[in-house]
Amino acid sequence: MTIRYPNGKAYRQPSPSNKPHSKFANVNFGDRGMSLEEELNASNTYYLENDIAVIHKKPTPIQIVKVDYPNRAAAVIREAYFQHASTTDYNGVYRGKYLDFEAKETKSKTAFPLKNFHEHQIEHMRKCLQQGGICFVIIRFAVLERLFLLKATDLNTYWDHQADGGRKSIPLADVERLATELHYQLNPLIPYLDAVDTIINVSPSSH
Repeated sequence: MTIRYPNGKAYRQPSPSNKPHSKFANVNFGDRGMSLEEELNASNTYYLENDIAVIHKKPTPIQIVKVDYPNRAAAVIREAYFQHASTTDYNGVYRGKYLDFEAKETKSKTAFPLKNFHEHQIEHMRKCLQQGGICFVIIRFAVLERLFLLKATDLNTYWDHQADGGRKSIPLADVERLATELHYQLNPLIPYLDAVDTIINVSPSSH
């Protein structure tokens, strides 16, 4: 099946890697290895099942344009389009607060490229912030096996400075200074809500 973006460009699903993304990735899933998305999904499942938070990955609406019917009992989708550009990856509710965030990773060892984000994602988080939402990005330096939660307000500062001739990336040193480093554990795999607690100025819970 072919799925296309609104501009007509074909979507290519990333090829699975035989190398685990991190030495922690096989904590709950054997030797298969997990992507950052899978790690966050597993963490969100833990939060949901333990009545800590309700956070889900956002689905992307797809418009089907070509379907084959090999028989009356089956339909095979041959071509489809993403209906519109997605906003951010995840949203939900925690401690009565609306959360909205994006998850990205880089192979760079020295800085996080701003090109990993899109203008519409930045603007979406700005609007959520205006309504009192909690917005942030979870970024992983894959080679370094380091994971951080960076507030959207700090991301926006670097994003806006690009227009004034500023850097096209956030130096690792700045990430270390501004963001909260996340450390993998058994359950939840990525305890990012501990960092969210610091944003909303409450004592971290024992998740």
